Amino acid sequence: MRKPALYSPSTRPGVPKAGAQGAGPAAVQADAPAAPIPRRRRWRAAAARWAASPRVMWSALALLAALLAASAWQGSANGPKALTQKDIDAAVLRTLTTQNIPSKAARAAEKIRPAVVRVMSFGKDKKGEEQEMGVGTGVVIVDKGIILTNLHVVQHAQTIKLVFADGTESGASITGVQAQNDLAVLQAHTIPDDLIAATMRSTGDLVPGDEVVAVGFPFGIGPSTSSGVISGFDRAFKSPEGEQEIGNLIQFDAAANPGNSGGPLVTMDGEVVGIVTGILNPTSHRTFLGIGFAVPIESAASAAGLPPF
Repeated sequence: MRKPALYSPSTRPGVPKAGAQGAGPAAVQADAPAAPIPRRRRWRAAAARWAASPRVMWSALALLAALLAASAWQGSANGPKALTQKDIDAAVLRTLTTQNIPSKAARAAEKIRPAVVRVMSFGKDKKGEEQEMGVGTGVVIVDKGIILTNLHVVQHAQTIKLVFADGTESGASITGVQAQNDLAVLQAHTIPDDLIAATMRSTGDLVPGDEVVAVGFPFGIGPSTSSGVISGFDRAFKSPEGEQEIGNLIQFDAAANPGNSGGPLVTMDGEVVGIVTGILNPTSHRTFLGIGFAVPIESAASAAGLPPF
């Protein structure tokens, strides 16, 4: 059974501002010494890091099994010896310090990758033969095959072809357009049985400096991953080729190039906050100079008729 679009609420906790009224004796002092972290909290934090990486979790379980075996062997020789919390903590600590834990960007890319789609547009040459006009990126937002991409990726295509993360190929039709934001909505003709849609997240509590990842097919190579931060909000962008100016954009510095257009800009949780739409290019070389732009997901999702956050 197909699922509706997935949304994730904003989760950034509120931060009390300095000098706020109503601060009483219970307010935290900036120079107060930090309270020691209870052993149980440290253990829960370690357990959370296990869950973030199956490889680490299985390694830790292997170490625990070895500890149990050693305990059983020692017990047979010198009497029973219980496995203590100290033994468990030592095994977890050893695993965390000896295993290569994937970065936040790697985990974010791994989460979004099943929803990232290669989008190819085709037209006819002067002899009437089909030829590829360009390659862009799309992201699945509903698992019945609804995909967001940039309008300029597919606007003049006579045929649109998709390649999903599992290698499934499909034709596609344009079912919606939001020209003012350079967005197009595609419907895949063939849908993989295990298609996974991206989770979308409000941009309402994001701030400059928040880390993001862009996943797509720059120059047709990919899926490729780049990471950076949000540089600003409410930016305007006008491409050198067009006359239309797009406003209310997210500025970011994760590397993007031609082919990234239409791809997802995601948080470190792997949740989509924008659709990559352009890069600042004061020259004709069409290479990344450190300034990219994305349409906020609230605007992008509305192009598909999805309810607001």
